[in-house]
Amino acid sequence: MTSEPTGRDEDGSPGGELVPFPGTDYEIEPDVLEGEIVDEPTGPRRVIQAARVVVQHEHTKRAGRHLGYIPLGAAVVGKRLWDSRTTSRYERWMRMAEATGELEKVLEVEKRLADFRKDRHQRRMDTIKVPAELLLMIPKMALGFLIVLAAFGTLLAVATRHIAEVAVPFKVVARIAEIVAIVFSVAWGPILLAIPWIAAGALWWTGRGYAAASGWTEAGKDGGDEGALVVTADTIVLALQNLRIPELRKAAKDGWKPVFHTLPVRDGRGYSAVFTVPLGVTPEMIADQRPVLARNLHRAEIEVWPSAAERSGAVSVWIADSGVLSKPAPEYPLLHEGTADVFKGVPGGVSPRGDQLAVPIVGNNFVVGGQMGQGKSNACRVVILGCALDPLAELDVFVFANNGDFDAYQPRLARYHKGVEDDTIAAAVNRLSELYEEVGRREGRLAELGAKKVTRQLAQQHADLRPVVALFSECHELFGHDEHGALAAELATKTAKRARKTAITLLFDTQSSRKEAIPPKLVELVSVNACFYVKTWRSNDGFLGDGSFAAGIRATELRPGRDRGTSLITGVSEAQFELLRWYFVEVDDDTGFDAAADVIARAVGRVASGTPVGASVPLAAIEVRDLLDDLDQVTGDDRVKLRDAVGLLRGLAPTWSAYRNMTATQLRADLAAEGVRTVNTSGTPWLDPADLRRALAGREIGDE
Repeated sequence: MTSEPTGRDEDGSPGGELVPFPGTDYEIEPDVLEGEIVDEPTGPRRVIQAARVVVQHEHTKRAGRHLGYIPLGAAVVGKRLWDSRTTSRYERWMRMAEATGELEKVLEVEKRLADFRKDRHQRRMDTIKVPAELLLMIPKMALGFLIVLAAFGTLLAVATRHIAEVAVPFKVVARIAEIVAIVFSVAWGPILLAIPWIAAGALWWTGRGYAAASGWTEAGKDGGDEGALVVTADTIVLALQNLRIPELRKAAKDGWKPVFHTLPVRDGRGYSAVFTVPLGVTPEMIADQRPVLARNLHRAEIEVWPSAAERSGAVSVWIADSGVLSKPAPEYPLLHEGTADVFKGVPGGVSPRGDQLAVPIVGNNFVVGGQMGQGKSNACRVVILGCALDPLAELDVFVFANNGDFDAYQPRLARYHKGVEDDTIAAAVNRLSELYEEVGRREGRLAELGAKKVTRQLAQQHADLRPVVALFSECHELFGHDEHGALAAELATKTAKRARKTAITLLFDTQSSRKEAIPPKLVELVSVNACFYVKTWRSNDGFLGDGSFAAGIRATELRPGRDRGTSLITGVSEAQFELLRWYFVEVDDDTGFDAAADVIARAVGRVASGTPVGASVPLAAIEVRDLLDDLDQVTGDDRVKLRDAVGLLRGLAPTWSAYRNMTATQLRADLAAEGVRTVNTSGTPWLDPADLRRALAGREIGDE
């Protein structure tokens, strides 16, 4: 016989007292478990433990924050009263105007200060004279009021012919006074009890409004350091004076102070300011001292970003709230619902200011680079996922590696090829060639329609003008290919030059910024550049553009591993650059889970009719050419110089990389390898067509 538990333990496992089934006549001995009995805390320890739980509870913290609004409101009201009664407001305005070098504003504030003092003196004199004048007027006013009542009563007596009516106005006034006294005596107690609560509520409301407007509670909400310095013009000046820049220190000793074109103002989750530097100091020097500047401002190094301002001789600095950059980016906004528009841009991530930034697609091209494992592939996944949610977009993805980063995207892609084999490289080159030709066709189509560029309205009306987005991931394998790399670089550069108005967008990601990995001319043409952590300034400028490092746009300052998923990016806002925390589309290599799969399924269900999906476009045919056959086709019966033969070959196959890079010397070596004789006359190599055809005939005999 068996028995079963009558209950379950707290963790859900079977447990409790064992009871035998009916009909059994034996007792079940309980299992004996060995263990150590630990005494529960008692007395003061229990009280302390309970108090700690209560204090650390979220409700307690929220209540404490709301209670803090009351003294904050009192401080705000007190400051406002102080400002309204003293000259502190005007003195503060004068210091701000002096700091920005606006002398006209200084004179204006001085005039207003003089007027305020004059008015204040007049008000004080009035407080002395007015009470005395009122004391003198009270008897006159009382006598006048009595005369009015007596006259009114006399008129009543005459009208009613009763002398007693003279007292009626006096009785009415007395009755009103009695009612007022009764109401006041009844309401006096509740009013006295309510006044403190009304005052506390008013202070709470004032403090809460001030906290929301000034970010008083933001550091605590974001998990930052509440003890961090409040950023003001004075704290920035103090931080600058303690930088290890001799020219700056000398100028500070001589009395120099920066002129703030923009005083420190709240800018999202931080502060931004623009200020001048003294003679002999450049913005690059300030950027080089970024670690010290951040330390002087009580910030982490990544939380302070000085760079050259648009104004000559000025520095722009953005200072994040302490700890704000440690938080991960929020969930991808289109993960569960919504569509995208490649003509407006697709979601990319959030800036430290808390702004959601979109990556522009149509009319732009995109390059992302950085060290391995820092987030390049995720950035491309995010961009392509956004493009997939536009029903009009045609998507191509070429991955020159054997990874599955985009396997889940295949149902939405028109073309999807991956691998390190030459077939994938050749297919990508052929696709670049097709896109270059497509740019020319679309330019002609736009001319027919009388339009200047492809818009969403045109793309909806004309299927042959729908946007095309092509990603070439790990493109160093493409551009570094011995046979096809040069042609791929040329086609990509030419396409990027002309594709802006035709709704054709090229995207590239790579680990290296060397010219063998990605052509510098291509990077210069790209309008959206993203760079994750890199080791050197050369790599930084290779991805973000020449001079970026010197201007303070430095991906070298990102922390490898810790800042994974964060990049510097240009071209996504009006700012010179942005520090972008990319959305993360979750993927698990062990289980095969990919959060993009559900989004892709939703995107496929909404795709516009006629847009190719499911990687339905087959692998592009790989072109195969024969040197001897091509020479036989372009040469006649007369001898031809080898340099002229090279030109004829290029005219026959302009996209064939072997011909584009060929020289007369190389052609002579290739002909010799094929057994074709060439002659050298006066230093010029010649090819006799008869020798060429003999070699072709001999090859045919050999094949038989």
